[in-house]
Amino acid sequence: MSGSGKRDDLFQAPREDLVDFVFDERVADVFPDMVRRSVPGYEHIVALTGLLADQYARAGTRIYDLGCSLGASTLSMLRRTSAAVNFIAVDNSPAMVARCRAIMQRETHGERVEVQCANIEETVISDASFVVMNLTLQFVAREARGALLRGIHDGLVPGGALLLSEKIHSEDPAEQAFNEKMHAAFKAANGYSELEIARKRSALERVLIPDTLEQHVARLEAAGFSDIHAWFRCFNFVSLLARRAD
Repeated sequence: MSGSGKRDDLFQAPREDLVDFVFDERVADVFPDMVRRSVPGYEHIVALTGLLADQYARAGTRIYDLGCSLGASTLSMLRRTSAAVNFIAVDNSPAMVARCRAIMQRETHGERVEVQCANIEETVISDASFVVMNLTLQFVAREARGALLRGIHDGLVPGGALLLSEKIHSEDPAEQAFNEKMHAAFKAANGYSELEIARKRSALERVLIPDTLEQHVARLEAAGFSDIHAWFRCFNFVSLLARRAD
C-alpha cells in the first residue's frame, strides 16, 4: 500500500485525548501499517478491488472510492482499469485527504483522479459504473446507511456495481465468539499486545457499529440492488458485490 511506512504504536500507552477513535493526523501517519495488521484479508480485498472494477468500468463514466483514506483502493482500480473513466476519491478526514492527494500526485500526476474532502452522505453519485466502500459504511450512523446506499444505487449507470467491505457481527453466539477470538489472534500474530488490542477495541466501540451479513443484504435489496454476492470473507470481515439491474 502506498503511504507512510511508520509502525502503528498508538495504543501502546494510554492517551486521555483519544477516547473515541478518530481519523486524525496520528492515525493517518500510521494507517497503512494499522489496517494491514488489524484487518484480515484487507490487502487481498484491495488488490482484487482493481480486478473487479475493470469488469464494470465503462468508458465515459465515473468510479467512486467513498471513505478513500490514503487511496489504496483508488490506486488499485486505476492500475487495473482499462476503460477511460474518471476517479473520485472522497474522505471526510482532512489528514487523510492531504496525504491521499500527495500520493495521487506522486503516483498518477493527478491524472483522472479527483480527491474530495467531504462527507460521503452528502456526496452526489452520478454516472458511476463502479462504487467502492471499503470499511466505510460501519462508521456511518445506522439511521443514515439506507439513504446513502439508495443514493449510490440511483447514481450508478444500469449494470453498474457497488463493492461494500465491512466488519460484521454474527447473531450466532458461537460464531461471533470464534470470529472475535480469531480476529484478536490475527492482531496478536501481527505484533499487537493484548493491551493494545483492548485499548483499540475500546476506542472503536462507539464509532464502529457493525451489522450482520443479513442486515447488509436486506439493506442493499431495499436500496434497489440485485445480484448481491459475498465474494470474500475472512473471519468477521466480508466484502459484498451488489449490482444495479440493466
